[in-house]
Amino acid sequence: MIAPNQTLLSALDECVAACENCASACLREEHVQMMVRCIALDRDCADICALTARLLARGSEHGKHLLRECAEICRLCYEECSQHEDEHCQLCALACRRCEEACRAAA
Repeated sequence: MIAPNQTLLSALDECVAACENCASACLREEHVQMMVRCIALDRDCADICALTARLLARGSEHGKHLLRECAEICRLCYEECSQHEDEHCQLCALACRRCEEACRAAA
C-alpha cells in the first residue's frame, strides 16, 4: 500500500540525496570559493527537505507548516545550481525543481 504522500516523500528524499551529492562534489572543485553559495544552499535544502520528510512521514501536525519554507529553499537552490554547468549541479537543480513543485502542490 502506498502512503497518500509517498510521491512527496520520494521527491523530498531525492532532493536530499541530490543536494548532499552536489555539496560534496562542489567541495572537491578546484575553485571551491566560487561555489560557496551553492554549497550553503545545498546544505540548507538537504536539511529542510530531510526534516520535512521526517515530520510528514510520522504524521506530525507540524509537517504541513514546513512545506512552504521547503519549497522556497528548493527554489533558491534550483536557481543557484542551474547556473553551473557541472553535472552534479544540473542534477541537483532538477531534483530541487521537482521537490519545489511537490511541496507547493501539497502545501
